[in-house]
Amino acid sequence: MRDRVGVKSCSLPPTTVTREGTGPSDDGGAGITDTGRLPYQATALGQTYEGMRPPVSVLLDNVRSMYNVGAFFRTADAVGLQALYLCGITAYPPQPAIIKTALGAEQTVPWRHQADARRVVEELRAQGAEIAAIETSLHSVDLYDWHPRFPVCVMFGHEVDGIRPELLEMADVQVRIPMLGHKHSLNVATAGGVVLYELLRKYRELR
Repeated sequence: MRDRVGVKSCSLPPTTVTREGTGPSDDGGAGITDTGRLPYQATALGQTYEGMRPPVSVLLDNVRSMYNVGAFFRTADAVGLQALYLCGITAYPPQPAIIKTALGAEQTVPWRHQADARRVVEELRAQGAEIAAIETSLHSVDLYDWHPRFPVCVMFGHEVDGIRPELLEMADVQVRIPMLGHKHSLNVATAGGVVLYELLRKYRELR
């Protein structure tokens, strides 16, 4: 099956601000959105991350909810993800439910649809990436104890069934998020946000 590849671009000029879902602002380059909020990149805190783009990609295999896929696009844009791989039954743009939650991030995050997730894993491993499966198993290490070997590809699976056994076997490491309550897992898109921001933190510490 032919791969489907999404848009490539991702950075805006420093003085350009994009309103969610509407396009560039017309504030004369002042760097303030129409809601009055100052973009993070324009703050002193944002300078810490200037030019930073962590060598991290995400593989979604058989994620059934398009809203979850859209939420991954939004988070991927926020952390400067290298690429999003949409595999198995995972939907890909353009789909109204994805666009609704991505709020334009499907236009800024590089993505690729490939039906066979194993092919993507093999390609990324050949490029030197560590393959990490986000899964609640007896073999998993705690997210906060994990020392990733960048570049990293993190895999997320089906909302109910998790990652398929054949993909788990291909992973270099299995990682789980601490769960201190009565439930044993998070919504997959929520889990993605937790993991990606922890990877951003870990990568920043290496700089």
